[in-house]
Amino acid sequence: MVARLSTAGPSRTDDVEPAPVSRQITLVAHHVGPVGGMERIISELALGLRRRGHAVTVIAYECDLPADSGVTVRRVRGPSRPFVLSYPWFMVAGTLAVRRWRKGLVQVMGAIVLNSVDVIAIQYCQQVGPATPSRSNWLYRMNVKASGLLGRIAERVCFAMNDPRRFVCASEGVAEELRGYFPKLADRVGTIQNGVDVDAFAPGSRAEEAREARRALELAEGRNLAIFVGSEWERKGLEPVIGALALVEGWDLLVVGAGDRDRYQAIADRLGVGGAVHWHGVSRDVAPLYQAADAFVFPTSYEAFPLVALEAAASGLPILATPVNGVRELVQDAHNGFLISREPADIAERLRQLAESAELRERLGAAARTSALQYSWDKMVLRHDALYASLLDAQS
Repeated sequence: MVARLSTAGPSRTDDVEPAPVSRQITLVAHHVGPVGGMERIISELALGLRRRGHAVTVIAYECDLPADSGVTVRRVRGPSRPFVLSYPWFMVAGTLAVRRWRKGLVQVMGAIVLNSVDVIAIQYCQQVGPATPSRSNWLYRMNVKASGLLGRIAERVCFAMNDPRRFVCASEGVAEELRGYFPKLADRVGTIQNGVDVDAFAPGSRAEEAREARRALELAEGRNLAIFVGSEWERKGLEPVIGALALVEGWDLLVVGAGDRDRYQAIADRLGVGGAVHWHGVSRDVAPLYQAADAFVFPTSYEAFPLVALEAAASGLPILATPVNGVRELVQDAHNGFLISREPADIAERLRQLAESAELRERLGAAARTSALQYSWDKMVLRHDALYASLLDAQS
């Protein structure tokens, strides 16, 4: 079967003078848009490069960018889910799409096509294999196991066939993982950390909406609010956070994201804190929700560089997170947050300290905001721009 390709989506008009080859960039990813970590990263990169004068082409299953972005979108038709079907399908259809539509330098998001490319962005090292199912039944677990196997094989096949000049990792931790699993590629591995919109997430920028969010939760007088943002709740540690609520007084929890709500509500009910857990679901606009909270809690088992931690830090929240990739670069223990374990008792102790001292919450939150200012989207785009210029200089 031949994959059907569509040019649906925003594109440059035909009467615009083509950009010189040195200013043409093709970005390839499964999904591009404002919701989700990898989706948001490639979205911000595409928009940022366009603002800097590049002619940007995006090849993806789904691309949700502003209609006036000026980005050319080439949409690959096919099953975008489940992963065990969409991944191999895109590897074929996406390879054909890149062969047909590529312009200038080509950057792909992970091991997803078989073409020769210039840059591979690594947000998640498949060899580590940390994925967990969004639900606990056997079908979801089998899907995750199959997906993990596909991802590990694909990295070894695609990296050899792509033969990129650079691997760009989201954190120093991911870069070290890649060098460890692929030592022959070590001299091509570098790091460009993810960014965050430091203006959109500025403390107080959405004050009225934040107050309304707290009112909607009907929090009892004097209660503090912790926020947990993300899906894949097993890997990201929602159960330990709920367990911590049962060990500390004065805290409610706002859960933003998708997962097996019934299972985790049952856990909360069993521990006697069912009424303290509030479910928000997936949100395209989380800024006022961060600003409604008093702390961000994220005892995840694996990350590349979690955007949610950057967003929470930019919002001026104390960060309580496990010392995974990215978090180790962002969080200094007891300076802008606390490095925690996945033990409920450990999380509860840090929440107790924050509940007892408004001054501590304010000091850690202010320091978190200062730390986040180092990671703007503009800085991420500038570093990519400099990388592309160096690659072009090297081949000229």
